[in-house]
Amino acid sequence: MTLFVNWAVKPFSMALLAWLFIYGLFSDWLPADQHDAYVAGLIILAAAPCTAMVFVWSNLTGGEPNFTLTQVALNDVIMIFAFAPIVGLLLGLAAITVPWDTLFLSVVLYIVFPVILAHFWRKRVLDRDGDAALQRLLGRLQPLSLLALLVTLVLLFGFQGEQIIAQPLIIALFGFSSGAALATVVGVLVEVPVMLPVAKIVNRSKGWYERGLTRGGADV
Repeated sequence: MTLFVNWAVKPFSMALLAWLFIYGLFSDWLPADQHDAYVAGLIILAAAPCTAMVFVWSNLTGGEPNFTLTQVALNDVIMIFAFAPIVGLLLGLAAITVPWDTLFLSVVLYIVFPVILAHFWRKRVLDRDGDAALQRLLGRLQPLSLLALLVTLVLLFGFQGEQIIAQPLIIALFGFSSGAALATVVGVLVEVPVMLPVAKIVNRSKGWYERGLTRGGADV
C-alpha cells in the first residue's frame, strides 16, 4: 500500500493539484513569471517520499522500528531509479524545462552517497566490534540526527527571513517566495504541525484496531 501510494498515486495527484491551484485558482495571486517554478517545486516534492521524518512519526506512534526501516529503505532504493524519470515525465507534461543534471545530482548527493556511506560504516563497525557496538553507535547518533534535522529546518527558514517580510502575501499561500525551492521547503513547514495531531489521533485510536484484530482472530 505504501509503495502504491508513494509511486503510483502521490506524484501524479500532486501534479494535478499543482496545475489546478497554480495555473488556475491562485494564478492571479502569484507572480506570473513564477508559476512554472512553483509547479516544478510541487512535482519534485511529490516524487520524493519523506525519509528522515518517517522515523520521528513512527517513534511518536510506537511503530515497529524494523518495519519502518524496511519501508524507508525500500522507498530509497526505488527513489534512486524512479525519482528522475517521474519528475522528468511530469515536468515535460507541464511544458517545463527538465533540469536533468540537477535531478541526477540530487539523487546522487541525497540518496546514493548517504546510503553507500552508511552501508560501509555499518559493515566496518560490525566486522570490527560486533552488533553491540553498532547498537551503541546508533544510540549516540539518534539524538544527533534529530538535532541536525532541527538545525536544517531552522536554517532553511532563517535564510528566507527577508522574503517573508518582503512578500507576505505569497508566504501566506505557500511559506516561502523562492520559486521551486519555496514549494519544496514548504512541505516541511506544513508537515510538522499537521502530523503532530495525526500522531495523536493514531495513538488515541489504536484500541479500535486492536479490538478489531482480536475479533477477527476469534472468528478465524
